[in-house]
Amino acid sequence: MEISIDFDKCCAAGQCVLAAPEVFDQRDEDGVVVLLDPDPPVAEHENVRQAAAVCPAAAIEVRP
Repeated sequence: MEISIDFDKCCAAGQCVLAAPEVFDQRDEDGVVVLLDPDPPVAEHENVRQAAAVCPAAAIEVRP
């Protein structure tokens, strides 16, 4: 799985953190997404896909 984030698009909604808290976090100063694990375990793959799907800014892209 390859995860890419367009940080300029991130609107700091935090939906990614709710969907996949082991993989995503937010910066304290502005809420922009932080990728905690660029190579998450298989058990987290569905959560990562869900995080990308619910991102209101479409800032997260996931490739197999």
